[in-house]
Parts: sequence; C-alpha cells; structure tokens
Amino acid sequence: MTSTPPPDRPTEQDFRRLLERTGAELTPGLTVDEFDSVEKHFGFRFAADHRLLLSVGLPIGKGWPNWRDGNARGLKAQLGWPGEGVLYDVEHGAFWPPVWGARPAQLRHALKSARYHLARVPTMVPVFGHRYLPGTEGQWGHPVLSMTQTDIVVYGANLTNYLTVEFADGGIEYAPATVPFWSDLVS
Repeated sequence: MTSTPPPDRPTEQDFRRLLERTGAELTPGLTVDEFDSVEKHFGFRFAADHRLLLSVGLPIGKGWPNWRDGNARGLKAQLGWPGEGVLYDVEHGAFWPPVWGARPAQLRHALKSARYHLARVPTMVPVFGHRYLPGTEGQWGHPVLSMTQTDIVVYGANLTNYLTVEFADGGIEYAPATVPFWSDLVS
C-alpha cells in the first residue's frame, strides 16, 4: 500500500536534509521490491513516514538497521528487543499489566501468557538504536518511542522531530503515544 503524505507531513527533501545531518553513511533508498522483501521476511509493514525516510536514503553504520544487507538474525533480534524487554521485566521485575488479567502464580505460566499477549500487539520497528516506530502500514506521524525493557518514553513527536532531536540538537516535542499496548507503558 502506498500512501501520499498529507500536506503538513515531511517531504523527501525534509528527510534528505535530516539524513545528511545524521553522520551515517547514506546509501540509495530502498526500492519497492526491497521494502516488499523486508516486510515479507520479517512480518511487519513500515509506517508511511518510515517508508518515505528509507526510500530517500538508507543510513547505515552503528545503530542503524541495515534493511538491505544487514544480518537477518541481528535484524530479527532488534525487532524482538521490545518484547524481550517486557519478558525480562515479567521475569525479574514482576511487571504485569492489568489488561492481561490475573498474573499466573508460576513464572513459567506467566511468561507463556506474556508471550501470548505480546504476539498480539503491534510490531515495533527500529529506527535507530533503541528508538522505534510502530509497524503500521500507511500511517503517518506516530511518536518515536525510546524503548528499554518497560521503560518507554516519547523521544520525538514524530519521525521528523525525533531525527531533529537525535541529530540536529532540536528539542523534543511531546505527543501522546498512539500505538496499542506500548502507549500504556510510556512514562
């Protein structure tokens, strides 16, 4: 599904300027076939703004997921970090959201139940390091979340604001998190 950005959304030119400020090596943007291949292989869809960014240029280097030539096992692990962080806190920190119902008494049952619930929440897709956007095809403007276990904070009101904060000394604009389940964990 291809989505045209609403008039107040970032353009290719906006993203090109921001990508140049990252200090990353910029390679040609992903093609439609490459997007399709990545999304099919890993089982998620890029949000529209994330897709536009990566079609303008694919940043590579430390912290950047290399969707073209990266190690598939490493990319899969990076996609799994948010869920693994929640499981860690279930196991070691007694984390258990009320929406999951009563916590099973035995840890192995609690972890099994947590995995069940996590398999039903939106996939979070890495942008840079532990900064993520939801994999929500065709959608624009989700806040970028900084995710470390269940310590989740908004790190930019949208992808443009996030890139400005991380790489161009801008200030974080706040916007409420919008992705089901994960937004409940934002502190």
